[in-house]
Amino acid sequence: MTDSTNTLEKAKVNLETSQIPWHELQRFFASGLAIAVAGDLDLVEVAYQFSIDNKAQVELWLNNQQIGHVSDQQATDWFNNNSNVWAVVVKPWILVQPVESDD
Repeated sequence: MTDSTNTLEKAKVNLETSQIPWHELQRFFASGLAIAVAGDLDLVEVAYQFSIDNKAQVELWLNNQQIGHVSDQQATDWFNNNSNVWAVVVKPWILVQPVESDD
């Protein structure tokens, strides 16, 4: 892929990314399809790497525990706190990342 193609694909992923209440993602969590992305990663970059099936990069993030299935504790905390998350769909997954507060 050319750099311009990569840029266009990442821009498309960025447009598909939005904040959403965690409550609205419960069925995806229950189905095991919600993937948590660490706050120090760029959600758009992670989604892009998933979309191009970059197994080596995804495996590295998994091994470094920077991505993984949303844990029961995370889901409970986000639910109880009425949290919003950043989310993007990369079928069949929903990648989610906590919204950083500006406190």
